Amino acid sequence: MAQDVWQKSLKESMTSVEQLAEHFEFDQRQLAVVEARYPMRITPYYLSLIEHVDDPIWKQCVPDLRELDDSGLSDPLAEEDFSPTPAVIHRYPDRVIFLVSGSCASYCRFCTRKRKVGCSNMSLSFRELREGIDYIAENPQIRDVIFSGGDPLLLPDSVLQDLLARVYAIPHVEIIRIGTRVPVTLPERITERLCGMLKKFQPLYLNTHFNHPRELTQQAREACARLVDAGIVLGNQTVLLRGVNDHPDIISELFRGLLKMRVRPYYLHHMDLTRGTGHFRTSVKSGLKIMHSLRGPVSGLASPHYVIDLPEGKGKVPLVPQYVKKKGDVLLIQAADGSVVEYPDLSS
Repeated sequence: MAQDVWQKSLKESMTSVEQLAEHFEFDQRQLAVVEARYPMRITPYYLSLIEHVDDPIWKQCVPDLRELDDSGLSDPLAEEDFSPTPAVIHRYPDRVIFLVSGSCASYCRFCTRKRKVGCSNMSLSFRELREGIDYIAENPQIRDVIFSGGDPLLLPDSVLQDLLARVYAIPHVEIIRIGTRVPVTLPERITERLCGMLKKFQPLYLNTHFNHPRELTQQAREACARLVDAGIVLGNQTVLLRGVNDHPDIISELFRGLLKMRVRPYYLHHMDLTRGTGHFRTSVKSGLKIMHSLRGPVSGLASPHYVIDLPEGKGKVPLVPQYVKKKGDVLLIQAADGSVVEYPDLSS
């Protein structure tokens, strides 16, 4: 059977710094060391958005020597401790993450699952996926299932449809969500055929991951429009990244642009304490200033929750004054269970 356009694009992706060096000048010997530890993949489309070395798109997808800094946590959200089966993460009583894919169209250098996405230990067997579905079916308190990975939309339509249908058939599951970055990095994946298939599983919510206004291209707009026109509700989770989007003007332009695309800004994530991502981390003060700058000049529809996902599986906490206090070089953050978690913060 002939390959779809998106599958051909995926096959033509950059997977080595040696290939990348054919397009840009940089010290590939240093970056090859990083690539050997954390895989690299950049789709032809996303590569075309890079204007020069070290621009906001480059920083998100090209290896950086600072990734070899071992400070931080391999599993910052303690997902392994909350995995009753290899395919399920169950941190909240009424919802689970269902890991259905081990790869992404492009590998984000700031990924929370940096330790395994794109690696062999993220590959899930059909048996493990079935065990995950059985777990969901056996726990009636689960009402919300979030398809994640890797990127669920890298699965073939037939495989994704089969998994969606099996979860959709569980009586106590009320909502299915999909977390994907393909509207950003591989918009050609959002085909009419895919949208027609997804339309069968309402209510279906899709959260994507635009981080910079330059990602709001005509191709991305058309991909999101196809999803919305199929009845899929779109949200966006932006990560606050030093040197990429940590400025009020950039964030306000991004969120306004998303609303025009019928994508609701949902979360602004403070960077997780993931090993190898410290160079992306901003201070919480910086994030709070950005959120404050949005109030008034930007519609409330474009003002998401600014959140920290706490270590040890303590969950997401909105960063507002009543939940956060400063003590020396750390923040004291009140978790949902009432406990207080010490969280390291930058000084500015």
